[in-house]
This record gives sequence, structure tokens and C-alpha cells, in this order.
Amino acid sequence: MSRPLVAVSHGTRDPRGQAAIRALVGAVRRRRPDLDVREAFVDVQAPDLGAVLDRAGPAAVVVPLLLAPGYHVHVDVARAVAAAGAVAAPALAPDDGIAAVLVDRLRGCGAGTDDTVVLAAAGSSDVRARPAVEETACRVAALWGAPVEVGCLGGTGEPLHAVLARSRRPRRRVVCAAMLMAPGFFHDRLRSAGADLVTGPLLDGRRPDPRLVGLVVERYEAALAATLAGSGVISG
Repeated sequence: MSRPLVAVSHGTRDPRGQAAIRALVGAVRRRRPDLDVREAFVDVQAPDLGAVLDRAGPAAVVVPLLLAPGYHVHVDVARAVAAAGAVAAPALAPDDGIAAVLVDRLRGCGAGTDDTVVLAAAGSSDVRARPAVEETACRVAALWGAPVEVGCLGGTGEPLHAVLARSRRPRRRVVCAAMLMAPGFFHDRLRSAGADLVTGPLLDGRRPDPRLVGLVVERYEAALAATLAGSGVISG
């Protein structure tokens, strides 16, 4: 019997974000109809991860629908997983598929290689999230063929407004690639930050990109394989 996949996200009060995450979880279910896929949250929304793990038990494999291993991964998810004796996969980034989706978003919003590109992340109070963001910027830059700056909407790291200010050049646009999972508070802030162009979030209200769906399944399979090999919990 397959082990439950618990897809845990941050949670949001924004109905657009709720629908986007729900669509991703639904797409994972369709990709792997053999799996018991359950949804959980670390904040704002119910059901709480701890409550879901109470029902799923130690067989559960938790996949964070989070882009960087910050506080929620290292504290909220880690505590709930440890209490349940379950196993957790890493955060979704860095990953080549995410970088490719971000580049597609740049092209889709009309960005060109003459534009200055800034990867805009939510940011985290946990400095352990920053390498994932920096590595994502490097992967986007490699695919885009030009340097990519990094700016954060909150937490540690260089503030986005400061990055935008120093990135301004005469007759050159500044474009923000949104390293954000879904519509909501942070993407609304990003749209009003002053960039010339802003991409949509990774889950932009359309059918979830197959690369994101596949990544969730890959994280599950890798965590399960490590567990069966006796490696225990994979940390982000």
C-alpha cells in the first residue's frame, strides 16, 4: 500500500491563492491516482499539518509546497513531522524545473534580454532560506542568458525596493520574476513595488504547470526512497 502524500502549504486568506494551491494538489492527485494525497497548512487555513498527520500517522510523507527552506520548513514542518514520526521532503527550490517556469513567465510577460531582471522572493526571517533563492537566481540567469539580481519583499536579504532602485538604467526596463507560489499578499505587494514588468506567480490561475506537478511527485518519491533506504528525514 502506498504511503500518504501530505502536501503542506503556507495558507492564505486570498481566494485566488487558495484556488491555485488547491488546483496544484488536485493535479498531483490526477498524476498519481494511486496515492492518498492530503492537503495541510502551517498558517491561516485549516486543516493544520499536525492534525492531518495525527490522522495519517507515521507512514505519511510530507511535501512542502514552499519555495525555500525557511522558518516554516525548519520549525513548523519539522516539529509536526517529528511529533508524528513521519518523513518530510525538502522545499521545492532550488530546482531546474522551477527555473524553467520562471524563464517562461519572463518571456510571457514580454521581457527581453535587454531588460534588467530581478528575482523577487517573499523572503524569510530564517537565513537558511537565502541559498535556495540565490541558487534559483543563478539557474534562471543560466537559462535567460543574462545576470539576475535578487530582491526580497520581507525577511532577510536585500530589500526589493533597494534592488529596484540601484538596478535602474536609462532606457532600460526592470522586470521582476516572481519567485512566489501563488497569488495573494506578496504578489500584490510585488505588483506595486515599481518594476516595469512583473511576472505572474508560479501558480498563476491557469492549469498548474506539469513541471511543478512533477516536482511535487519527485519530492515525494525521493523522500520515500530515502526512508526505505534507512536515511530518515530529509532536511531542507
